[in-house]
Amino acid sequence: MQQRKAKVPAEGVTEQEASPAAVLPRSATARDLLEAEEAVHPCSVTPRKKSKKRPGPGAGERRCRPVVNLLLAAVVVAVPLAVVFLVHGVGVPAVWFAAARAQLRRGFSHASFPYARSAPDKLLGGLLAAGVDEKTCRSRHEASAYRRNTPRRPSPHLVAKLRRHEELQRRCGPGSDAYGRAIQQLSAGRSAVDAECKYVVSVCNRGLGNRILAAASAFLYALLTDRVLLIDRGNGMDELFCEPFPGATWLLPLDFPVTGLANITVDAAETYGNMLKNKVLTTDSTEPTQMPALAYVYLEHDYGDSDKRFFCDDDQQLMSSIQWLVARMDTYSVPGLFQVPSLAEELAALFPERDAVFHHLGRYLFHPADHVWGLVSRYYRAYLARAEQLVGVQVRVFESEQGKSPHVLQQITSCMWKEKLLPEVLSAGDPAVAPPPGAGSKTVLITSLTPWFYERIKSMYWEQPTASGEDVGVHQPSHEEYQQFGRKSHDTKAWAEMCLLSLCDVLVTSGWSTFGYVAQGLAGVTPWVMYRPFNFSETPDPPCARDVSMEPCFHTPPMYHCKLKETMDTARSLPHLQRCEDVQWGLKLVQDPK
Repeated sequence: MQQRKAKVPAEGVTEQEASPAAVLPRSATARDLLEAEEAVHPCSVTPRKKSKKRPGPGAGERRCRPVVNLLLAAVVVAVPLAVVFLVHGVGVPAVWFAAARAQLRRGFSHASFPYARSAPDKLLGGLLAAGVDEKTCRSRHEASAYRRNTPRRPSPHLVAKLRRHEELQRRCGPGSDAYGRAIQQLSAGRSAVDAECKYVVSVCNRGLGNRILAAASAFLYALLTDRVLLIDRGNGMDELFCEPFPGATWLLPLDFPVTGLANITVDAAETYGNMLKNKVLTTDSTEPTQMPALAYVYLEHDYGDSDKRFFCDDDQQLMSSIQWLVARMDTYSVPGLFQVPSLAEELAALFPERDAVFHHLGRYLFHPADHVWGLVSRYYRAYLARAEQLVGVQVRVFESEQGKSPHVLQQITSCMWKEKLLPEVLSAGDPAVAPPPGAGSKTVLITSLTPWFYERIKSMYWEQPTASGEDVGVHQPSHEEYQQFGRKSHDTKAWAEMCLLSLCDVLVTSGWSTFGYVAQGLAGVTPWVMYRPFNFSETPDPPCARDVSMEPCFHTPPMYHCKLKETMDTARSLPHLQRCEDVQWGLKLVQDPK
């Protein structure tokens, strides 16, 4: 028997692109997938068996009408594709072409014709610089094809500021002559008068979510004060992310002369707060003060009142004369910068939409390294790309006894059903409901250290029909059982799952979790946040609430009056700062009320 030869894709086309079952958009249904895999021609020329009945008028026209529709659809699709080629070049990812092809097959009747999503904005509205070699970082050039285009646009002032900062990183960063001179002065313990370049080094030893938020906070401070940003390489920060600055590095060189950065504590003599207490530095003197070459800015959860003076105008003026600042923080301190009067005007120009600060900073800074992006893109294409709506659920329990808690499970389902994010399931014995015409499916992406919640939610939607007749698929990429600080494989999966959550249309997150903060900020989605349960024998009521913004929460705001030098809540006078939904004493940025 003669064997059939396998079809070989055309040159320059990958096997996935050549396949009619290539990646479909989120709005693609199972029917679309079947149609994609069948080689069905709507107007066949194959002879058919003659019928005794005479065909009615227009029968041949009806048989061939799909071809006419297809040609019309092809014209409509071709024009935007041509625009994409002209504007974005030929490097548009295959996932977007697959989406366009799937919508073309669907025809004019589909509400979202001709695309499930618009052409990917590879430069994110100008956040990213053009002309960067695509081979240096795949995610930088491909992520926009996976993530829906955001309505939040960076301000022209922010775009211009980023281009100037990139030039600063190249002129003053590691490898430059200016950096070499700065290191010589630091090694000699000399402070540089009118230094040509100043630096801020970000150090964080917490979980990955904390490290990302700390780096974003340090970057905004660097942007506001014209300092070069350098990131401590500890805990794999050099392996998880691509370099964000074209032609420059953000990694602190291994031969940096100051060691033990990971061991900085609130009691270190070199912290800015302790230098104030010990009269090494003062903001009261009118005479020139001998400035140290380096100071530690300690902003972790246990910082004291002297450390909180970092958020005061007079102290910012004094710190501007210190060439090297090492910022030790473990949270998102950006809302504190909005409380510094001298920074207010510049922050308003950079971020007219106050609730989108991390959305812009995060998408600019944090591009998954190629091996991480491989995990993200493969999982998305295999399990998530065909979903009509993608619902992300981030489950974080802070006590081991909650890892298999039926109360937490009830909190998750109650939140999703009460807020109409997922259809409820029918009780045993209730007749199944026929899906309404055009009903599609929803896919749930669960991220959790334990598989227990995923297994029960998946079984629930498999074993029982939904009240709406919709199909619900449930997926979980990994379950590491417990947080493994410093383990690279653990952080790799964590970063991949944050990115996968950021591709979702709807998010439900766990209160207090920096993991969820990162995902919602990158996604540009205001989540429903589940309240952290403190009574393990009860389910919180209500189980969740819509957050006040997509911004991360600053868990430990300063609450310090700079003039009176005493504890006081000074944030209430600022309309763009509110208490967090999940942490009652925390602060987060919101859009100014109109």
